[in-house]
Amino acid sequence: MQYNTLDCQINEGVATLTLNRPDQMNSFTVEMAHELIDFFEKANDNDDIGAIVVTGAGKAFCAGMDLSAEGNVFGLDETQRPTLEDMETRFNDPDFVSGVRDTGGRVTLSIYNCTKPVIGAINGAAVGIGATMTLAMDIRLASDKAKIGFVFGKIGIVPEACSSWFLPRIVGMSQALEWVLTADIFDGEEAKRGGLVRDVIAADQLLEEAQKLARKIVQNRSPVAIALARQMLYRNSAQSHPVEAHKVDSLAMFYTSIGDGKEGVRSFLEKRQPEFTSKASRDMPPFYPWWENEAGKK
Repeated sequence: MQYNTLDCQINEGVATLTLNRPDQMNSFTVEMAHELIDFFEKANDNDDIGAIVVTGAGKAFCAGMDLSAEGNVFGLDETQRPTLEDMETRFNDPDFVSGVRDTGGRVTLSIYNCTKPVIGAINGAAVGIGATMTLAMDIRLASDKAKIGFVFGKIGIVPEACSSWFLPRIVGMSQALEWVLTADIFDGEEAKRGGLVRDVIAADQLLEEAQKLARKIVQNRSPVAIALARQMLYRNSAQSHPVEAHKVDSLAMFYTSIGDGKEGVRSFLEKRQPEFTSKASRDMPPFYPWWENEAGKK
């Protein structure tokens, strides 16, 4: 996978994806959005990738949208006048996708739909989309140099990238409202106190720690079980009743128990490490993805 705005290195089952515009503090562009979507979609079918670490080149993680672009800096078609009905009926129409749908949201949806766990290694400034893109990642680590901000109010726009869904679920409604409405920029320790990041780590150790955590997730784990567990936690937790989780849990338990689960049980009884053989690219159970019939969730 060769990109203009990203760099990807794969080692021991861990893909390290680096936002790679260091001279522009890795500011976000429409091209970067398209490349991120392409990467996360292709990662689903790449069995060399068991987990993904996302970080930034140089001193920044991502300094937000590149506001120097000509025209509508967000890449939107100002001739259109979209409605909520259009969001239902034209959701996947190419002109609507490129001209109306939020590019950051398309990126976070590609992360949300990914079958591989994703860890954010926030090495420096992460503001605007640089902060909201990390919300769809499963675990976030921050360096002691990180500066994070949901700064949309300062330029007269609203939180994007599905962050109004993710942020309150991660940090709670009150904390989400405070950070969004004040548009303050805060450090890693504040992010940790608020529940946004798991830990604050010295800048020169951040990437190593994130990769170590990713390897822990990958090694001696069933790729199919990991992929299912990730989607079950995200999607079932948003259901209106636990019986909806029970339906999916039951199918997932059934198919994993006749797949890698057999090897898992044998390895436990034989007191050895498991040798799982499933591939997330080809061995997902027949009910997956169970949410595809839901409008606008593909």
